[in-house]
Amino acid sequence: MKYYDKLVFELSQKGRVGYSLPANRFPAAPELPVELRREASLDLPEVSEADVVRHYTNLSQMNFGVDTGFYPLGSCTMKYNPKINEEVAALPGFTGLHPLMHAGLTKGALKVYQDMNNFLAAITGLYAFTFDPCAGAHGELTGLMVMRQYHMMRGDLKRTKVIVPDSAHGTNPASAAVCGLEIVEVKSLENGRVDVEALKPLLDDTVAGMMMTNPNTLGLFETQIKEITELVHGIGGLMYYDGANMNPLMGVVRPGDMGFDIMHLNLHKTFSTPHGGGGPGSGPVGVAEHLVDCLPELRVSGFHGNFGVILRAYAYILMLGKQNLKKVGQYSVLSANYIKECLKDAYKLPIEGVCKHEFVFDGLINDGAHDDVHGATTLDVAKRLLDFGFHAPTIYFPLLFHQALMIEPTETESKETIDAFIDVMHKIAAEAVEDPRILQEAPHGAPIGRPDETAAARNPILKFKDAQ
Repeated sequence: MKYYDKLVFELSQKGRVGYSLPANRFPAAPELPVELRREASLDLPEVSEADVVRHYTNLSQMNFGVDTGFYPLGSCTMKYNPKINEEVAALPGFTGLHPLMHAGLTKGALKVYQDMNNFLAAITGLYAFTFDPCAGAHGELTGLMVMRQYHMMRGDLKRTKVIVPDSAHGTNPASAAVCGLEIVEVKSLENGRVDVEALKPLLDDTVAGMMMTNPNTLGLFETQIKEITELVHGIGGLMYYDGANMNPLMGVVRPGDMGFDIMHLNLHKTFSTPHGGGGPGSGPVGVAEHLVDCLPELRVSGFHGNFGVILRAYAYILMLGKQNLKKVGQYSVLSANYIKECLKDAYKLPIEGVCKHEFVFDGLINDGAHDDVHGATTLDVAKRLLDFGFHAPTIYFPLLFHQALMIEPTETESKETIDAFIDVMHKIAAEAVEDPRILQEAPHGAPIGRPDETAAARNPILKFKDAQ
């Protein structure tokens, strides 16, 4: 361990001071009630300013992001975020606004909302959007509340079921459950698409609607989507579109034209805003014209949602324009199919054919010992990738495949970067045969090895003293 790999508490020296605050120029505040006062000191580390700066700088350099390397995180669209987006979001006319200001002083911001509504309506084929939701799952919940409101306004209270494919994002059934709806699963065919014949018996007058992602989580376009939407509409249900996989469709196909009535978009994914670790996000919800009255009147978030994220998406759309937005989808599809075809000699491809923006392998073709105990697993591949400076793809999801490895390159990566990734994946496949222990003991160069992630989530150590 290098000296400055130590935590700031470990660098503490009694009496050392990093910074002295100026004298308080405000009147003394009333004393805290006794029951709210500390019984012991904070026990803060005593360090110099240089130690603090180096501590946090070194921590930041341990992070991985799209500004430091290739991030092929399937189902998440971790594309490079143009810095012009940040410049627009940082303009003083926007950053100086307060949400309680008079509307006459916020015309520029209101124009952004109006333009974004028009842009997203044109891109998706839906009629109107609310920008209140602060993330994708928040958008899902809001969209499902719109669905429930629609049926309640018609007095159709028996519609309490939502159909969800077995390949769906995990947030789909979770959001439906939070909304008080019953989840009904529909199975997929061997080709990875919804089994329409299995769907038909599930459709009756208790179904509020169906949630789908198209292309689905396997990166496959649902070729029977028009038949599916017609079947659901035929029994009085609504179609909900999960916009997490909208990136390959921009400017090419519109969810509204497929028959979807409600959708959310992930502005922080498809429309290029830095995200991860829980935020920031924006999940605007769009509806067809007949559902406009069901959009939330009372806000589902503070004020007008995450305005900074909306600004970044606004800059991104204006920068690319109609013609280049279409290229986003085309290049993301090209990149994914190129990687898939180059690696299917070493990794199991459970479903052949053209994919969209992402695809799923089912582990290695030759994993050394050919079992999960002594051979190389998908987890081992993911950990080994870190040693070569690449973030790992999504692993063990979707649950349709035992050793799932989901790769999404996005449109922003160069061929040179993609070729380097392909070369490393081939090298890892060779290591799995020659010496699986190299993979099983990876990562070898990361700040930490393989923590017990379940224990860390359930029993987090949040204080340095507790770790000693």
